[in-house]
Order: sequence, then C-alpha cells, then structure tokens
Amino acid sequence: NDGNPLCSEFPRAPLERAAVGRSSMPLLTFVARVNDGMLLVASMEHTLMGQSDGQETLDVYKSQAKQIFKRLNPRSLGICYLTLCDKGYPKRLAFLYLDEIHNEFVNHLTEIEEKKARDEGRQTQDWDRQIDLVERPYAYIKFDKTIKKKGKDFANPNSRSNTGRLSEDLHDIHNIMKKNINEVLKRGEGLESMAEVSKKLQSESSNFKWGAKKVSLMAQWQQYAPLVAVGGVVFVVLLLKYFL
Repeated sequence: NDGNPLCSEFPRAPLERAAVGRSSMPLLTFVARVNDGMLLVASMEHTLMGQSDGQETLDVYKSQAKQIFKRLNPRSLGICYLTLCDKGYPKRLAFLYLDEIHNEFVNHLTEIEEKKARDEGRQTQDWDRQIDLVERPYAYIKFDKTIKKKGKDFANPNSRSNTGRLSEDLHDIHNIMKKNINEVLKRGEGLESMAEVSKKLQSESSNFKWGAKKVSLMAQWQQYAPLVAVGGVVFVVLLLKYFL
C-alpha cells in the first residue's frame, strides 16, 4: 500500500460488543509490513486493557488482523495501517486518523534513522528501506505512545477539532471533484477542437487533391501542346495546298 491507510471491519469477536460499547474512539490500531504481514506496532486502547479478559480479546483481534494482512499482495511494498472502531464511528474520520498515524510513523522512522546515521557516520536511508530490514515483530512498539495520543485526539467524533477535520476533508474532496470535472470539460473542448481541425484538414485535403489534378492536367497540356500546334500547322498547309 506504500504507506496508505487501510480501514477494515473485523469479524465479530465474542467480547466485541462489551469492548466497543465503552468508547467511540479507535480501540485497536495495527501497523504491519505489507509483503509478509509482520506486525510492527499493535496498540490497544485502555478500555480493553482494563478488562480481565482484555488480553484474550487482543489476541482474538490480532489473529483476525493477521488474516487480513495475509490477504494483501505479497509483492507489494510499504506499510499497512489498520484500526478497529465502534460501528457508529465515522469511517471517513477513521481514515483521517490512520492518515495521521502514517505521517507520525514516518516522522518516527525518520528521526530514528537520522540519529542512527549520525552515530554510525553514514548517509540516511529512506524509511521504506528501514522497514524492509526489520527482522523481528513489534520492532517499533515504542510508537504505541503516539498512537494512544492520537487516539485521544480522535476519541470524540463530534468535537470541534474532528468536525473541522471532516469539513476540511470534504472541502478537499470537493476541490478534487471540481478539478476532475474541469479536466473532463477541457477534454470535451479539446475533442470538439480536434473535430474542427479534422474537418478543416479534410476540406483542405479535397482542395489539395483537386489542385494536384489540375496541375497534372496542365503539365500534360504543356507536354503535348507543341505537338498539337505542329499538327495543326501541317493540317492547314496541306489543306491550302490540295484544296485551294
């Protein structure tokens, strides 16, 4: 997915209703490598962790998440982001949450790589290259703190900040749609212009064809005109000699 967020609905687990009913915020967030589904971070919201059987619930969702990750194209590169929310949580806001998680995670990877490169006296590598070199699951478990902080920011869909996010996103979508419509209209104008040019070329082609034929006739006339003139003179001489 090249770091694109993924929002998916998990199969229903036994404790899902009890867990989800306590909060509308993102309850579980997973960050995984696409090509093999290796989990890099798994963050669990505190309402699940506070339950006596919270670990069992987490294990169920981890298993379900891994099933989803296995369905991804193994030839693809990058990171997949997946979250579990209340059924009533706005899907668009969940995608915006994952998008911010992606941006924060890339910044986290960049900071780690820059520090490591300074210590080792070498040039920095791209973040996607770092992901390819990870050998163990949960290698970035410290990023869990950032996920929890973002989860609190997105906890209430009706908060001013989240309604602002949704409004801004809708505005961006509107601008994209407007741009696409304008491009389609421009293509339409281009097609009309091409049709006019084609008609003009066709007309000019007909004129050129007639002009070429005319030139050919004139060339033939110039070629045979002297012979016709000589033949005419001979005919007149003979006519005068024998009939007059």
